[in-house]
Amino acid sequence: MVRELGIGAADGSIKADYNAVLSLVFAEGRRPDVAAVQSLANGEAAGAGAIRFAVSHAPDPAEGWIEILSCGLTFDCAGLAPAQPVPTPDGGALLGLEKQPLGEAISLSPGPHLADAMGMLPVVRVLAGLGAQLAALPGAAAVIWNPARCWMPPAYFGKVVGNWLANGPFPALGLTSLERESDGAIVSVGLALLTGQELRFLPDPKLVPADIARIAVRLIHALIETEPLTGPHTFVGPDRETLLVTPNLRGTQLDVTIER
Repeated sequence: MVRELGIGAADGSIKADYNAVLSLVFAEGRRPDVAAVQSLANGEAAGAGAIRFAVSHAPDPAEGWIEILSCGLTFDCAGLAPAQPVPTPDGGALLGLEKQPLGEAISLSPGPHLADAMGMLPVVRVLAGLGAQLAALPGAAAVIWNPARCWMPPAYFGKVVGNWLANGPFPALGLTSLERESDGAIVSVGLALLTGQELRFLPDPKLVPADIARIAVRLIHALIETEPLTGPHTFVGPDRETLLVTPNLRGTQLDVTIER
C-alpha cells in the first residue's frame, strides 16, 4: 500500500536546499543541545540497521553546531540549543502530516569534504541513518528532507530509513516527493540529487495522485540502481503497464508516458 502523499504545488520561489540536506523540527523549547547529541552518540544504536556515530569536533556549545563522524564520513549538525535554530522551507509536500508543525529546527549536512559526493547513495544512507536517530530525540515533531521539500513524521522517517538500512527498499516516499505544475503535470522533486534527473508525468485524467505515486515509486527504485538515462527506455509498472521514459531538457528531465 502506498502511504498517503500530499502533492504540493510547484513554486519557483522555493528552492531545493542541497546544503542542509536534512532538517528536524522540534517543539518550541525542546531543541537538543550538544550534550543531548553527545549522549545519543554514547548510547547503544537502536532500531533496524541503526549505525553508530561519534562527535568528532565540538566547539563552544554556544555556537550550536558539532561535527559528527560515522562510517568514515563527517557531517555537520547545526542549530543546536542555545544557538539560533535553522530556517525551514515555507512550502513543500506533506507526507503523513496534515500541516507543517510549528517549532524550532536543527539541520544535518554532509561535511565540506563531501560537497561533491552528497548525492551518492552511500553518503545518503549514512546521513539518513543519523537523521533517523536524531529524530528519536524527545520533542521531535517533523523531519524535512530538503532536496525533496518533504515533511514527514519522525516515526515514519525512522521506520522507512531503518528498513532501508536493514537491506529493505529505498524510501522513495520521503527522500523524494511529487509536485503539481500549473499545467497539471506532476513532477518529482529530490530525485535529481541521486540521479541527476527528475520525473515528469503529463496530465492524465485517468490517473489519480495515488496511481502516479505508485508508478513513481516503481520508477525511482529502478532509476537509482542505474546510470542516468540517455535515451528512451521502457519499464514495467506496478500493474504490469508499460512505462515509456524519455529524457528531455538536455537529459535533466524524464518524461513518463503510460501505455495501456
